[in-house]
Amino acid sequence: METKYYDTKNKRLVFIGSHADDNYRDKHWQQDDFRNSIQKTFDPFVVGNTKKNIKKGGKILEGGCGIGQNVYLLNHHGFNTIGIDYAEKTIEKINVHAPELDVRFGDVRRLPFENDSFDGYWSFGVIEHFYDGYDEIMSEMHRVINKGGVLLMTVPSMSILRKLKAKQGRYPLWDEDKDKIKQFYQYALDHTTVINNFENNGFRLMAVKPYDGFKGLKDEVIFLKKPMQYMYDSKFILVRIVRKIVSKIIERFSNHMTLFIFKKI
Repeated sequence: METKYYDTKNKRLVFIGSHADDNYRDKHWQQDDFRNSIQKTFDPFVVGNTKKNIKKGGKILEGGCGIGQNVYLLNHHGFNTIGIDYAEKTIEKINVHAPELDVRFGDVRRLPFENDSFDGYWSFGVIEHFYDGYDEIMSEMHRVINKGGVLLMTVPSMSILRKLKAKQGRYPLWDEDKDKIKQFYQYALDHTTVINNFENNGFRLMAVKPYDGFKGLKDEVIFLKKPMQYMYDSKFILVRIVRKIVSKIIERFSNHMTLFIFKKI
């Protein structure tokens, strides 16, 4: 069972549950049909934001690529995309079932690429899973992106709703207990802190986009969780349309995630 704590020093939430190591990720991405899972995804959020910020044909790295669906998607839309992930068994399966994809085993803290290798870098919910912080990841991002290149990065965030709950003392306080640390899963990060850290390390902020307001509200308001979970899991088209509309309306209040777009300077 997942528990959230508030870290007053760093103004972030600490999620305790399943430790997000490489074994966890291999199990999380277990698929019966890898090729179908990779190819069935179409995400206008990913495609649209990439096309707005990176020229067609640009070379992109996805750091922490999971099963490789976004590598496939971006290649399909005219980008030269490479994926890297630390879940070794998952990468091996992708290489067997989708050998045309350039997906490699590796660590986002120590990337096996030359300086200034990429026009863009996508990071989908990665940096928040490292208990000791993301400084090494940020440094590698800056190293491999060429000057003027773009970093697109999503992370769980301290929404207005989460900040209100923290101010009201609705979360237990984080105390760095060793047993809890062993079960660390992720942070929900303060967006001002993220911006300051990246701007102090060679990036310039281009845009901040909160999103996934539906999930943020569902996960934070107990009496809404059951009906909203039904809508969240539903496959009915009408329910999914309503969910997206509601999510868009409330995303600036209860966003679970934030997209940050930075340019290397």
